[in-house]
Amino acid sequence: MNTTMHVARFTVAYWCVLIAALLPLGCAWLAKSGNLGKPRKDGGYDNHDPRAWMAQQKDWRARANAAQANSFESLPFFIGAVIIAHTLGAGQTLLDILAFFYIMLRIFYVMTYVSDMPTARSAVWAAGFFVNIAILFIGYR
Repeated sequence: MNTTMHVARFTVAYWCVLIAALLPLGCAWLAKSGNLGKPRKDGGYDNHDPRAWMAQQKDWRARANAAQANSFESLPFFIGAVIIAHTLGAGQTLLDILAFFYIMLRIFYVMTYVSDMPTARSAVWAAGFFVNIAILFIGYR
């Protein structure tokens, strides 16, 4: 009789999936920051019609909202790549390093987007995309 019990563990790569899922919320908070306590009549955040309020925002707030949208858009590919890599038996250390690197790139992406650095933002986005492709294929044999 086999008495060993399989214990599932949450890998660094899986923690990175959680962080990637929380990044859009951070962008949304950033876009709304400083306006949450201000009355609507004074231009404060309007929770009754948040999309219309956000559509009126300019500069860094609008860019933070765009970073939020892009963070949601990039999420399915990252989640899928991590799950596929795990399923294919990718080396855990390399997978964890690449997933962590992807998260760092996404954070830098948000920073360059909000700071209005379009060339750097595009370069960081491309690097993140290629890291994601690497994650997808590291378990391929």
